[in-house]
Order: sequence, then structure tokens, then C-alpha cells
Amino acid sequence: MSGRGTLLQSRQRQQRLAQAVAYAILTLGAVMILIPFVFMLSTSLKDKDRIFTRSIEWIPRKQIRVEVSGKTVKLFRFAKSLGDIYAVPVEELPRDRVRVAVLTRRPAETVDPRFLRTTRVVDWNEPNFRFLLYLRNTLAITVLALVGQVLSCTLVAFGFARLRFPGRGFLFIVLLSTMMLPAQVTMVPLFKLFVSLGWYDTFLPLTVPAYFATSAFFVFLLRQYFMGIPIEMDEAARIDGASSWGVFSRVLLPQVKPAVATVAIFSFMGHWNDFLGPLIYLGNPDLRTLALGLYAFQGEHSVDLQLLMAAASVVMLPLLALFAVAQRYFIQGVVISGVKG
Repeated sequence: MSGRGTLLQSRQRQQRLAQAVAYAILTLGAVMILIPFVFMLSTSLKDKDRIFTRSIEWIPRKQIRVEVSGKTVKLFRFAKSLGDIYAVPVEELPRDRVRVAVLTRRPAETVDPRFLRTTRVVDWNEPNFRFLLYLRNTLAITVLALVGQVLSCTLVAFGFARLRFPGRGFLFIVLLSTMMLPAQVTMVPLFKLFVSLGWYDTFLPLTVPAYFATSAFFVFLLRQYFMGIPIEMDEAARIDGASSWGVFSRVLLPQVKPAVATVAIFSFMGHWNDFLGPLIYLGNPDLRTLALGLYAFQGEHSVDLQLLMAAASVVMLPLLALFAVAQRYFIQGVVISGVKG
């Protein structure tokens, strides 16, 4: 007995050691993945002169202000190879430019105007990111397309899983084969079709196709879940007088809520981050989505890293909130097709 007890304790120690090593590796990987996000959030809260410093400042410092001729202004610091250079704005110029006075050392709380002789003109572009407008456009496209994909893909998946009709297997294979078709192949024909319908510069090309079950992956995912539900439940409902729609809406649909939630989450993410579709079909700046707005903002403020990080953080926050709320559906969605059916 003592030998068995010693062997059991040894195995338990080995399991605990292996578990500790696994947790340590996972923690290290999580930290490495989170570092870029933390850097992005930290940079978005900094002033431009505090980004490129000798050491990384993870916690942004408060903007330093000094008094010049009785007026409080911002103090900017630029890191150079021979030392830091400070500057204060002294005059606003047309076309979003400003004249700054260059100082050779960090001043005290009050700056003597006699030391403000060396000046230079720099760009002073204010950010032009119409977040509320882009958010409204993105939400409109995302919600309409999400509803369409959930409804159409659920109905088509039910038909392939439960209804009997000639050519069902062949049609399902054809549907799955469309997953191997690159999107670039249909890009030009679809564009010509939507232009001929007068849908260019509208949300219709980005929302209407979602109501025709154009995602073969979502149909396959839902079909596999439907196949995992016993057929006896359908037969019992039909004995009670339920039609096919009654079987779908009252018997099966409540049981496939996890799969429907998974499809909704993936659809939300895909349309929220969609860049190519709005870029092709939306030419009006007032119809831009967040992805297009962020791209245009990057072109206007390519050197303003803090503004780019702030805009990217704002665009990413809804996805982070969605992941925090529906994390278990993300995980379940990966294994649904392997467990069910």
C-alpha cells in the first residue's frame, strides 16, 4: 500500500507540475498578445510629443503647461539624439498651421518672452473623424445584414437537415463547393450587376445579399446542429398536427439557439470589420463606415500616431465588449460542427 501511495503522490506531483507549466506558458502567451493592445490604448491617451521618448511610458503623463506673457499654453517636448527640445505655441496661422517658439531646455512654470526668439512653423491639423456618422452607417449595415444572414441561413439549413426533396445532397455539395470560390472571381460581375440595378452608393449591395443565404459556412454550421437533434421530436410534433414551419419555429429553433448566437456573432464581426465591400460600393463620404473612416483618417493623419491609435481603439471597443459578453459562444461555435451530427 505504501508503494501505491508513493506512486500516486508522484503522479499527482507530476500532474500539478505539468499544469503549472501549461498555465505559465498560457500566461506568457496572453501577456505577449495583450502588449500591443495596451500600447495602443496608452498611445491613444498621449500627446504627440510624448510618444517617441527614450523609454516607453505605459502610463501617459499629464500635459505640461507653462505661462507666457500671462497666457497659459501647452509645452511640447521632442526627443532628439542630442537632448530634448521644448517648444511653446506663440501664433496660430492660416491653413491649420501654428508658429512655435523653440527652447533649448525645459522652462519653469513661467517663460520669459525674451527667450522666444527662435521660431518655426509646424502643421497643426485637427482630427476630422466623424465617429457618430460612421458609427450610424456601420450599425445600419451590420444589423440589417446580421438579421438577413441569421434568418436565411437558418431556414436553408433546416431545409437541408429535415426536408426530403430530389437533389438535396447534390445541392448541398454545390453549396459547400462555393466556399472554395475566391471572392475576387465574383467581384466584378457583382459590381456590374449592382450598378445596373442602381444600387451603387447605397447600403443595398452590402445588406440585400445577406437575405439569400450567401454564407455556405453558416448554412453548414446550422445544418450540423439540426442533424444532431433527434428526428423523433419532429415526428411527435407532426403527429400533434404541426406543419413544417411549426416544427422549425416551435420545436427545433429553440434548441439551436447556441448555433444561432454563434452565427450572429460571426456575422456581426464580419460586417463590422468589412472594408472591401464599403470601399467598392460606397463613394459618398457621408456613407462611410468605421473601417473606411479609419482608412481615410490614416491618410490625413499618418504622422499623428496618437490620433490613429485613439481612432483604432474606438473602432475596436464594440468588438471587445461583444467578445466579453459572448465569449462562450465563440468557443462553442468552434466545436459545434465537430460534436453535433
